[in-house]
Amino acid sequence: MIVLASVEWTVAGLCLGGGLFMGFFLWRFFDLRARRAFAAHERELLERAQREAETVRREARVASEEENLRRRRELEEELSRRRQDLDGIETRLAQREAVLQLQLQQVAEREKVLETNRAGLEQRQAQVAATQAEVEVLGRTRREQLSRLARMGETEARTTLMREIKLEAQKDAADMVRHVLDTARVEAETQARRIIALAVQRYAGEHAFESTTATVSLNGHEIKGRIIGREGRNIRAFEAATGVTVLIDDTPGTVVLSGFDPVRREVARQAMERLIADGRIHPGRIEEIVKKVAAEIDEMITRAGEEAVFKVGLPPMHPEIVKLLGRLHFRHSFSQNILDHSIEVAHLAGLMANELGEEASTARRAGLLHDIGKAVNHEVEGSHAAIGADLLERHGEPPEVVQAVASHHDEKPHVGIIGLLVSAADAISASRPGARSESMTTYLQRLEALERIGSGFAGVEKCYAVQAGREVRVIVKSEEVDDQGAFILARNVAHKIEEDLLYPGQIRVTVVRETRCVEFAK
Repeated sequence: MIVLASVEWTVAGLCLGGGLFMGFFLWRFFDLRARRAFAAHERELLERAQREAETVRREARVASEEENLRRRRELEEELSRRRQDLDGIETRLAQREAVLQLQLQQVAEREKVLETNRAGLEQRQAQVAATQAEVEVLGRTRREQLSRLARMGETEARTTLMREIKLEAQKDAADMVRHVLDTARVEAETQARRIIALAVQRYAGEHAFESTTATVSLNGHEIKGRIIGREGRNIRAFEAATGVTVLIDDTPGTVVLSGFDPVRREVARQAMERLIADGRIHPGRIEEIVKKVAAEIDEMITRAGEEAVFKVGLPPMHPEIVKLLGRLHFRHSFSQNILDHSIEVAHLAGLMANELGEEASTARRAGLLHDIGKAVNHEVEGSHAAIGADLLERHGEPPEVVQAVASHHDEKPHVGIIGLLVSAADAISASRPGARSESMTTYLQRLEALERIGSGFAGVEKCYAVQAGREVRVIVKSEEVDDQGAFILARNVAHKIEEDLLYPGQIRVTVVRETRCVEFAK
């Protein structure tokens, strides 16, 4: 019994130990399972949090972009409004400048009239003083003659009287001739002003100036590399094909094309724009595009020249002259298009020729061709007037047209009235308000500087800047400057202007030395 009881207790102990072991094993099993479920749940929560965070980040980015777009639109609208305000301000400033220029012209005209009146008054005072002196002399002479006549015979008195009557008649005739000449001069000046004013009023040309820049905009930085090419082969090929210099890094976002010839510069600009738009940039493609654009530009030049001839109403001209006229479309003087300026000069010269009863077609032809030398003057030495006259003479233009072109800047003496009409029309077209972009302040400063330089030399009495600053006339004192000194003074003034001033084209220096000898016959 004791043995059985011991066995039972042993079995019970084993069962209890086994149960504890199984319970511990089951506990570990379910604990591991719970931990794994918890970890999976934790990973799921983490992934869900990450997805939610990504969604919030994406929504925040979208909201930020929308806010940026909204602000950009607001800024663009504000910029547009400011640009409109600036355009309005510029328009008002231009109107005020035009009004000030008109007022300045009126003041200058009034000053000129006052100066003329003062000169006339001084002349009249001098004439009155001379007349009084002459009356006194005549009185003394008359008294002497009366005393002498008292001792003369009848024949001698008659002869003396006839001689005095003849002298008085000659004096009256001279006074009448002087009066007629003065009246004719005043009437001629009035008639000339009327003709010029009528021509200006009848011709209503555009005055807005035109400005061109040889720059091409870039859409991104990567296009610069394609323009330059490997080791610079593309840019070298482009410069060799067009004859212009390409500057890429000087201005961000643009390509600057530098060249003296405006036609080549225009060919380069259009070719660069087409290459950038096409995207295929290599030496072969560059040569192909440049040749195509050059052919189109040649056609456009010919078409522009033919249109200019048609606008002026002239018969067809020599093809080379038409091409040179078309090249003037790409030339500017103070931002005024030279081809448009030539057409305007042609119309004005024709209108004034009609008023004077001259050949209007010849005047229009000379006016249209007066600046044709500017189309080639960078290739040939000399002034554009001389170059243009030589060119027209070689192509068989009429002598009066050649002479008018050669003398329209007074470099050669005028022969006939056509050259004078072209010179006047050229000055009118260049000086009309809005024709050229040089401001009134800069223009007046340049004229004052020219007159100051000319007046700064010894022996100079007066100095005037004329022809819109293209000529300086220096009047010297004849008792201080001789003929040889006048030539030296002209050279010194020209050198001083070259050293101190910056100016387009050339400035003519004219030194005037005048000797007046006045005596009165009593």
